[in-house]
Amino acid sequence: MLISFAALFLSVVLLQLSSGGVGPLDVLSGTELGFTRQEIGMLGSSHFLGFFIGCWFAPRLLGSVGHSRAFAAFTAAGSIGLMLHMMVINPYAWALMRIGSGLCVAGCYTVVEAWLQAKVTNETRGRAMGTYRMVDMTGSLCAQGIIGILAPADYISYNILAILCCAALLPITLTTSSQPETPTSPRLRPGLAYGRSPLAVAGVIVAALSSASFRMVGPIYGQEVGLSAGQIAWFLAAFVIGGAIAQVPIGWLADKYDRRKVLIWLSVAAIASCGVTMSTTSWGVTGIFLSSALFGLTTFPIYSVAAAHAHDFATSDERVELSAALMFWFAMGAIAAPYGASALIDAYGPDALFIMLAVGHAGLIVFSIFRMAARPTAKVRTAYITAPRTSFLVGRLFRRERERFDKSNEL
Repeated sequence: MLISFAALFLSVVLLQLSSGGVGPLDVLSGTELGFTRQEIGMLGSSHFLGFFIGCWFAPRLLGSVGHSRAFAAFTAAGSIGLMLHMMVINPYAWALMRIGSGLCVAGCYTVVEAWLQAKVTNETRGRAMGTYRMVDMTGSLCAQGIIGILAPADYISYNILAILCCAALLPITLTTSSQPETPTSPRLRPGLAYGRSPLAVAGVIVAALSSASFRMVGPIYGQEVGLSAGQIAWFLAAFVIGGAIAQVPIGWLADKYDRRKVLIWLSVAAIASCGVTMSTTSWGVTGIFLSSALFGLTTFPIYSVAAAHAHDFATSDERVELSAALMFWFAMGAIAAPYGASALIDAYGPDALFIMLAVGHAGLIVFSIFRMAARPTAKVRTAYITAPRTSFLVGRLFRRERERFDKSNEL
């Protein structure tokens, strides 16, 4: 099974190394080139704008040209944007390039997930999805580390990322596996998510606020508190490690207890971790790394808990469109978060980042309590799934995993 999907998984790793590395590198490069903090935040927001456009556009391109050609087009868009960085030194030009990188990420993941969905069987689904999650998380972790070895504002550094992006094309185009049939694009119905669970919409927006702000603006915070480029790489990697560690215990809690209470306690812990992070600047580098891991541990699972709560109130034939709707709200939050966070840091200093995040989680606590009074939790619940935030098609991959748990509850 692993051999049959090896080309897809290798492409995911290479894509993660390229796309995951450009965000922090742009922060370090922009600072060296004299960009303002708000201009640097704009770059992160531009990435997620491109990501949203790619999520919407990619299934339609698949229907026109097929999987391999679509993948090639998206990797070309990402590679061109990377190589142009040091040719045009302008923050607004870089913002357009980052739209291209976001488009590349969303488009390539759409192709990979459509291919996986077509090739997995009931016998291989569990192993394939587990391996996909592991590969995606490993690629994300390694992407943070690559920042420690790439010189900022350097043509060679961006060329290396462009080479990795181009290399992601090779496993897909050289595979001997036949291309699957083109999937139909799920309807984008943002109102469906709000109709099934307003709390889930709030949860995924707060998850986007935490994740997008930390990953795209976190390097600014690292610079402000005196971290070197190599230390910023570990600072970001600790966030990913914390999020990975949290998935199993939080999943167990979310399947055992009222998910609204789990969201409340995760947000309480997230507020505490924001306070710890702000106070650990005097504890040295190790303290900063540990606080970053704690922040990842408390905030990373919020999206998956909120998504599971929304699916508890959905029917089987709504699951794919509901997953796409939740991704829509996540993208909306992620577009706004980096620019807003950078503006606050510019006005009030580095601690403003975590004050903003603490306020967001406090709002989620209040809204969770309000929703608990509005209606009871669902009697039959779906499974907690560690859901990758990758494309509008991702709901198809994990639909059966949710429903197996649902049926076991009915027995």
